[in-house]
Amino acid sequence: MRHLTTHYTSISWQIYKFSSSYIHLLKNNEKYFFISRFFFNMQVWHNQFQYFHVNLQPIFSNSPLLNIYCMLDLAKIKESAAFLNQKISAKPEIAIVLGSGLGGLVKDVEIQQEISYKDIPNFPVSTVQGHKGTLIFGKLNGVQVLVMNGRFHYYEGHAMQTLTFPILVMNQMGIKKLILSNAAGGLNPSFNVADIMMITDHINLMGNNPLMGPNNDEIGPRFPDMSEAYSHRMAKIAKKVAEDNNIKLQHGVYIGVTGPCYETPAEYHAFHVLGADAVGMSTVPETIMARYLGMEVFALSVITDLGVLGQIEKASHEEVLNAAAKAEPNMIKLVRELVPQL
Repeated sequence: MRHLTTHYTSISWQIYKFSSSYIHLLKNNEKYFFISRFFFNMQVWHNQFQYFHVNLQPIFSNSPLLNIYCMLDLAKIKESAAFLNQKISAKPEIAIVLGSGLGGLVKDVEIQQEISYKDIPNFPVSTVQGHKGTLIFGKLNGVQVLVMNGRFHYYEGHAMQTLTFPILVMNQMGIKKLILSNAAGGLNPSFNVADIMMITDHINLMGNNPLMGPNNDEIGPRFPDMSEAYSHRMAKIAKKVAEDNNIKLQHGVYIGVTGPCYETPAEYHAFHVLGADAVGMSTVPETIMARYLGMEVFALSVITDLGVLGQIEKASHEEVLNAAAKAEPNMIKLVRELVPQL
């Protein structure tokens, strides 16, 4: 963006100087009125562009609209990973991203190091209630883990590459297994509030993709395969863990939307017709980025409200957090017992 605006600023300045000269020569000649008017408009355009470049460019340089077409910055990824590697004593084997209302898992982690996002170079900051905004390094049931306590969402205004930046850093640190969790609206009539759903596949209806733009072949392939977005191996282990611990585990397709508003009854119905069992505002970008990097992904949704015709009630973020809290004990037990077997 900086190179682009610098280039066009130079061009606009040349037009401005050229226009000024000809307006002075032609302004009193009615025969050349339209030519004079054209040059005057060029001056106006130059002034407007200068205003954008000086006052607005720093703001828009971080917007999703302009950043989705940037190449992934390997230097920034390495800088963040190097910073974290210097802070920890043991390499994490598995990364866990906690969703809304699922922060209780950190109580089961033997915390060795906790680092605020704001202290990590190049890291964005979460703005959502219930998302603390720290990376936790420690042991969960004997396994070294990195817990992302607070994720980023597209509806917060982050570019897709920004909200998936932590996944890139995790991979750079050598982590190849990722567990994602989220709160979601249930679309399957057999689901109940506080059910846990293992995600078997997803539908991306966010209208965007974190891999948009020029590809950096040093990071991943231009056209990554998504035929197994969610690991069949990890899912098989999770089913056995759920059975052994008497945990009811639903399974289904997750559809990702932008948010932040909850869905209309017509949208709930349309998403179910498309083949989705649950709907939410996260997870899909992280999964796409993780698979691009060759990471193995396992994901769980807590059903916090129902989008089934005849059962739809008014939804709020507070109610979502309350429903997630009801499911939290089983979620924690499932993840805690699953981690050593992965």
